[in-house]
Amino acid sequence: MISVLHNQRVLLGVTGSIAAYKAPDLASKLTQAGALVDVILTDSAARFITALSFESVTGRRVHTDLWAADAHVQHIGLAEGAALLVVAPCSADTLAKLAHGRADNLLTITALAAHCAMLLAPAMDGGMWLHPAVQANLQTLLQRGAHCAGPAAGRMASGQTGIGRMLEPAQLLGHIRLALGAGGVLAGRQIVVTAGGTHEAIDPVRLLTNRSTGKQGFALAQAALDLGAQVTLISGPSALETPEGAVRIDVQTGQQMQRAVLQAAATADALLMAAAVSDYRPQTTAPQKLKRSATATALALEPNPDVLAAVVAQRAQGGWPRVLVGFAAESENLLENAAAKLRSKQLQLVAANNISEPGAGFGTDTNRVTLLDAQGGVEELPLQSKALVAERICARVAALLQ
Repeated sequence: MISVLHNQRVLLGVTGSIAAYKAPDLASKLTQAGALVDVILTDSAARFITALSFESVTGRRVHTDLWAADAHVQHIGLAEGAALLVVAPCSADTLAKLAHGRADNLLTITALAAHCAMLLAPAMDGGMWLHPAVQANLQTLLQRGAHCAGPAAGRMASGQTGIGRMLEPAQLLGHIRLALGAGGVLAGRQIVVTAGGTHEAIDPVRLLTNRSTGKQGFALAQAALDLGAQVTLISGPSALETPEGAVRIDVQTGQQMQRAVLQAAATADALLMAAAVSDYRPQTTAPQKLKRSATATALALEPNPDVLAAVVAQRAQGGWPRVLVGFAAESENLLENAAAKLRSKQLQLVAANNISEPGAGFGTDTNRVTLLDAQGGVEELPLQSKALVAERICARVAALLQ
């Protein structure tokens, strides 16, 4: 379940395109996330995909006929109470009809009656997408406040390559979350989130790092986006997908992390410092691979910069960010160590977790966190998904920014 989608009624308009085969997957993902999905299938779309496909994954009736006699003023009933109208795929013909206010099928007439935001996921051949008429229609809709996701570049059904492929359902889900969260409690706020570990090179092959995967930091970025924030995600090396809407800055070392954080935090409302920056780095990096030796070898280390301390010093000069959130991953004396970090780094909030507890360490999808605040408050969260932990932390940040 995804909070921003829970019990939200989403209208999914499916139009005539081979990309319609992706639409049931999108409907399924929305349903699994907690949305109530009402599908409107055009006659052209029904030539590519059946209503039964959507009914099977949503558990809800699919709407196809403008003249159906079993509903009173069907398009008004569909439009009222909808949180978002998604047209995926959106063909060139439907794009033109929406731009010019046509009302010749159930989808287009419902679009005229709806007062919610509209998200378009275009799908057409590359030459069609670039045609001036299509681009003019798109600009008309964008000027009215519609959102557009894609299209992507790649191979078309025609065998040609170019721009015109509908985005994948997982990507569209991210755009839908953005659209639904646009008016959230963090709307207009600049939030910086750091994630993952850093890599400190010993030689061209070996490095010093830690077990952080970045999962909690990426979840924080997504939770902030769900609340309407503008998010900068500064990440150490990670293969995790960037949440849709986040500006991602990739770094390798602790020194690079510090530079990126200081620059981004200088104008941010809040910094959520979830990254696990290596405490030490080699004094020197060997230019060539170090060869194995039969004797013991000592590696000289020096401290990495204390990123949070540098941010605190910068804030003393400029006043930003207003809210600092730190993270304490501990293996002993959890609350004592977290409280010490809270005081020494002048944080508003610290999230502490015992990495030795099952399900609360690195690489898991769950976490058990205790939140300590500057007023002496302690909030113990149960073992739960990192997404839910992130939502609670972002809710606390929103309250601190009020």
